[in-house]
Amino acid sequence: MMDHVDGIMSVMNAAFDPLYGEAWSQRQVSEALVMPNTFYVVANKDGDDPLVDDEICGFAMSRGAVDEEELLLLAVHPSHQGKGIGQLILSRFLNAARNRGVERIFLEMRDGNSALELYKSSGFVECGRRPNYYRSGTDGPFDAITFVKTLV
Repeated sequence: MMDHVDGIMSVMNAAFDPLYGEAWSQRQVSEALVMPNTFYVVANKDGDDPLVDDEICGFAMSRGAVDEEELLLLAVHPSHQGKGIGQLILSRFLNAARNRGVERIFLEMRDGNSALELYKSSGFVECGRRPNYYRSGTDGPFDAITFVKTLV
């Protein structure tokens, strides 16, 4: 697991706009990955599991509790966006969650996040909204939108 921290950080730092403060620190990622209820998938430029020398181009990370999981992060390096890698990562993540016996996946995102259509097209439906939750230096505020997808 810890072998992928640098690759995950490289993708996250490139993919998340610092204006919104959504990227995690290396310490947060490292600490999350050693927790027994944290799961993740990484992908190379073809959407496959990276080999030892492959560059990580995208990842997803979640935290589970009983039969539910929260998708905490999903990112694809900007140089590899628009190639279907995000959809491949999300599909692999959902299949792995289903295999773990997860019944429902939740996620929260900032209104206006470019991944909105990816989640909707994958069957996530809005189940809650917190008005003006996210703030940034020049934009916003933005609502926090909670989505759910039932796997069973």
